[in-house]
Amino acid sequence: MSTPSPERDILTTALPNGIKIITETMTHVRSVSVGAWVGTGSRRETPEQNGVSHFIEHMLFKGTATRSAEDIARQVDSLGGNLDAFTGKEMVCYNTKVLDQHLPVAMDILSDLVLNPAFREEDIEKEKGVILEEIKMDADNPDYLVHETFTSNFWKDQPLGRPILGTPKTVKSFTRESIDSYYREVYTPENLLVTAAGNLSHERLVALVAERFQTVKPGGPIPAQPKPRTHARIALKNKKDLEQVHVCLGVPSYPIPHQDRFICYVLNTVLGGGMSSRLFQNIRERQGLAYAVFSELNPYTDTGCLAVYAGTSLESARKVVDCVLKEFTELKQELVPAEELRRAKDHMKGSLMLSLESTSSRMSNLARQQMYFGRFVTLDELVEAIEKVTAEDVQRVAQDFFKQEDLALTVLGNLEGFTIEREDLVC
Repeated sequence: MSTPSPERDILTTALPNGIKIITETMTHVRSVSVGAWVGTGSRRETPEQNGVSHFIEHMLFKGTATRSAEDIARQVDSLGGNLDAFTGKEMVCYNTKVLDQHLPVAMDILSDLVLNPAFREEDIEKEKGVILEEIKMDADNPDYLVHETFTSNFWKDQPLGRPILGTPKTVKSFTRESIDSYYREVYTPENLLVTAAGNLSHERLVALVAERFQTVKPGGPIPAQPKPRTHARIALKNKKDLEQVHVCLGVPSYPIPHQDRFICYVLNTVLGGGMSSRLFQNIRERQGLAYAVFSELNPYTDTGCLAVYAGTSLESARKVVDCVLKEFTELKQELVPAEELRRAKDHMKGSLMLSLESTSSRMSNLARQQMYFGRFVTLDELVEAIEKVTAEDVQRVAQDFFKQEDLALTVLGNLEGFTIEREDLVC
C-alpha cells in the first residue's frame, strides 16, 4: 500500500521483504534520479574491516554475473545518463540519473550492480592498487589531511574517527571471502532503501524495483552502534613541505535528530556559513589573514561536531586561532543583532529551496529524511523551524557548545617554533 505525503507528490511503498521505495513525482522535468541506499557506512566496520564499505562500493562497478565493468559504463553512456556512488560514515549510495524514457534500463543496470556483484579475485587485486593511490592522493591534500587528523583525534579509537577509505594495511588485507561476507551482512532488505524523483509513476517504479529486489532474503536487524565519545585533543602535526598552516578547531555538537538542530544550523551560518559570516568578514575581509575560512557541521545519528577550518601562514596561525576563539566568546556573551539573524535565516531558506531544484537533490532528500527521521519533513515545517529560532536560542546553544575543556584543535604545516597549550584556548 502506498502512503501519500500531504505537501509534495511523495509516495511510499514497502515490499514484503522489507525494502522501502519512496518516490517524488516532478511532472515539469524530463529526468529521473534513482538511488539505492544502504543504511550502513564505514562506522559499522571493525578496525580490521576499516575501508571495506568503500572497497565494496568500488567493486560493485567492476562487473556482475552478466555485465563487465565496460558493459556497465557503455550502457549508461549510451543512455546519456550518469551512474555514481559514494560511501559515508553512516550510509552508502548508488545512484543514476537518466531521461524518463530510459528508467527501465537504468533500473536494470542499477539493480544488477547492487545485487549481483561478481567480486572476481583479479578485480579485487587491481582495485586494491586503485584505492591505495586514492589514499595517497588524499594524503597529499592538506585540507583533507587536517580534517582527517582532526576527526581521528576527536573520535579517537572509535569507528567514526577512522578514515572511510581505510588504511594501506587494511586495504591490502581484504580477501574475496572477507568482502563477500561483509556484503552479505549489510546488503539486506532491512538495510536497503530505494528513492526516486523526477518524471515518473510511483506504481511503475515499484513494479521495476519489486521485479528485481523482491527475491532478496531478509538478513535480520542491523545492530545499533554505541554512542561515540568525543575527545578534546590538541594535535600539532609537522609537515615541512607545506606552504600554508592548516587549522581545524572544533567542539561537540548535536546529532541530526536533536530538537535544537535548527538553532545549531543558524549558529553555524552566523559563525562561518557564508561570505557574510563573522569568520569570513573578520578573518579574511578585514584582516586578510586567510583565503579559506569557514565553519561546518558534521552531524550523525547520535553525535556531532561543529568545526572551523582556516588556511593561513605560520606567522598568522596563532592570531587566527585567537580570532576564532573571540568569535566563540562573542556568541556566548552577546545576542546576535536582529538584522544579522534575519540574514542568516534568509540565507538558510534560500539555500534549502535552491537545493531542491534538481531531481538528484530531491532523491537524496527523500532518503535522508527516511533514514534519520522515518518520515517526510515538509518544506513548510523546515521554514517554520528556522523562523522560530531567536537570538536568545543562538546564545544558549553557543554557551552549551563553546567550552574551553571541550575544544579540540589540529594544526598541520611547517610548524617550526609553533606551540599552543590548553590554557591558550580561552573562550
